[in-house]
Amino acid sequence: MPKTAATNKDKPKKETAKKPAKAAAKKVAAVAKIKVSDLAKELNLTAKDLLGQLKGLGVAAKTASSAVDEETAKIIRELKSEPPAKAEPPKEPQVEPVKAPEPPPPPPAPPAKPVVTPPKSQALLLEAEEITVKDLAEKLNVKSSELIKELMKKGLLVTINQRIAAEVAKEVGSALGKEIVLKTVDVSDAAVGHQLNIEKRALRPPVVTVMGHVDHGKTKLLDAIRQTRVAEKEAGGITQHIGAYQVNVHGRKVTFLDTPGHEAFTALRARGASVTDIVILVVAADDGVKPQTIEAINHAKAAGVSIIVAINKVDKPEANPDRVKTQLSELGLAPEDWGGQTVTVPVSAKQQTGIKELLEMVLLVADIHELKADPDAIPMGIVIESRLDKGRGPVASVLVKNGTLKIGDVFACGSTYGKVRALFTDTGARLEKAGPSMPVEVLGFVDVPASGDLLQGMTTEKEARDLAEKRRELEAKTLRGKAVSLEDFSKHVKEGEGKDLTLVVKGDVQGSVDAIVKSLNDLTVGNIGVHIIHSGVGMINESDIMLAKASTAIIVGFNVSFEGGAENYSQTEGVEVRKYNIIYKLIDDVKLAMEGLLEPVYEEVIVGHAEVRNLFRFSKVGAIAGCFVTDGKMQRGVGMRIFRDKAKIYEGKLESLKRFKEDVKAVESNYECGIAIQGYEDFKVGDIIEAFEVREKSRG
Repeated sequence: MPKTAATNKDKPKKETAKKPAKAAAKKVAAVAKIKVSDLAKELNLTAKDLLGQLKGLGVAAKTASSAVDEETAKIIRELKSEPPAKAEPPKEPQVEPVKAPEPPPPPPAPPAKPVVTPPKSQALLLEAEEITVKDLAEKLNVKSSELIKELMKKGLLVTINQRIAAEVAKEVGSALGKEIVLKTVDVSDAAVGHQLNIEKRALRPPVVTVMGHVDHGKTKLLDAIRQTRVAEKEAGGITQHIGAYQVNVHGRKVTFLDTPGHEAFTALRARGASVTDIVILVVAADDGVKPQTIEAINHAKAAGVSIIVAINKVDKPEANPDRVKTQLSELGLAPEDWGGQTVTVPVSAKQQTGIKELLEMVLLVADIHELKADPDAIPMGIVIESRLDKGRGPVASVLVKNGTLKIGDVFACGSTYGKVRALFTDTGARLEKAGPSMPVEVLGFVDVPASGDLLQGMTTEKEARDLAEKRRELEAKTLRGKAVSLEDFSKHVKEGEGKDLTLVVKGDVQGSVDAIVKSLNDLTVGNIGVHIIHSGVGMINESDIMLAKASTAIIVGFNVSFEGGAENYSQTEGVEVRKYNIIYKLIDDVKLAMEGLLEPVYEEVIVGHAEVRNLFRFSKVGAIAGCFVTDGKMQRGVGMRIFRDKAKIYEGKLESLKRFKEDVKAVESNYECGIAIQGYEDFKVGDIIEAFEVREKSRG
């Protein structure tokens, strides 16, 4: 830590130093870290109070031994010294003397106009819809701490790496005396580009997902909310399940995704679909926080969405809302009435009390976030559910994210495309068009799309078809590709790409999980740390795989195995799961990966054996060995060896595999197949063919 202190003391010198020196100093500041306990002592605070402040800022520090970067420490120091900073009479006079000489002479009036002109030429052009706080600070040439303080004045608690909307960036820029120009869509390229017209953006209804533990009343709450809406009474209207519906609250709409549970929520996010704005977490007042509740909290936090807690079943005599609030505080969700920032609403889904207040809170949180969309932009939406209807063909429930989807619109959606033939609400009412945050059933797809696919409006059907084909080709190439592995992370570190390692931790008992989490949280190598998005006791399940996939995380398990079909699911989704039975090996592997020193270890795995029973010769192909698979399987593309009288006579690759003249990928045991090798014809009846594969060896 002495290096850090020295760096801070030399700040005045840095201003006069050359640019290379400035860059070097920045690098040191980025790498430097300070323990929470040390920072608490420095600021004369308790570690608990400081951890509370850090949680409020969105910094993932869980214990006194956790480390925070110097930039975060600066912000905390400045916030601690804010009261004296408010009474700053010297600074105001310093500004006045500079302006004082300008008013006396008459010429200052003309210079006032040139002062307005330079900012326009030097104005920062912001083309993206969002920007990280760090990038914005660099573009505005201000300290990250200054920018975060300005955002806090607007009621936004953000971290350095968090993204903020372009309009918010513009407002903060003007507050700091900098001008930001937001790029708008030109009418000429409106048909080609998919950018948003910021000037025309209007408030849109919030999209809400309900989560919580089993039997805590998620479904009853959704039913109670559904009954509050104004029923549409169109002729022939039939209520149907389209995965989402809208509720009217004081003349405003709120969209609910009717897919309760964090599994459905994270499955959409795993496919890159950020659908939800707000999560309502249902916790039973008589039962309190349960493992599934914690899981739901971690899924919502990983997605970066706002959480409103509905404390349900308050009508029960054994209800204890204060106990629930205590448990939530321990999980970093301190209630507003206890001085925290989490909105909590007591409700009874059974008695239908508190529903109105809950919906009003949803609108309040939505207003804080200023959720906007451009209704005149090119339509874009996300597929929530899809199916093949016997009478109507491929049908999909789509949540419109931006623009307005109309009958006759041509679109591309994932690896399919189509033209909107009809639009229906969840009550079965026909629509001509659907605006932002509107859930609709869409008819007109060529094939059934997948949940989470992005629907986007296109100019022509040819353009839509070409885009769908390109996506189909890309999907075929990337299928079953690993999202991330510990060795990949190590390789990126070695190449200088430093970022935190995201993990999901599962263990056999709570004591082991706590010990692993503490050890991992204390690990820091330079500016790289560990970010644990979920930890829990029990076997590795499909929910863990989904969360890891959605958050590009690695799962580490201690003395645990897979539950049900989780192993197959992890292979399908390309999520790495590493299992250990010794804690120090787990910690060592993570540390080596963070240092860029972890190399993969490979092992040879025998896939199967086959016996040559017949020989066939063809002029074009050459020799084909008619084989019987005795164990395992023969698989095209793997390595192979041929043994004759237990002696190896050939080693190569199994390139051609046939069954009844058809090329196949694999043939299981107790079946016959034909094997051909280019350039090799010396097969003999009785030869044994061994298929093998070189795989990455699991550690632990």
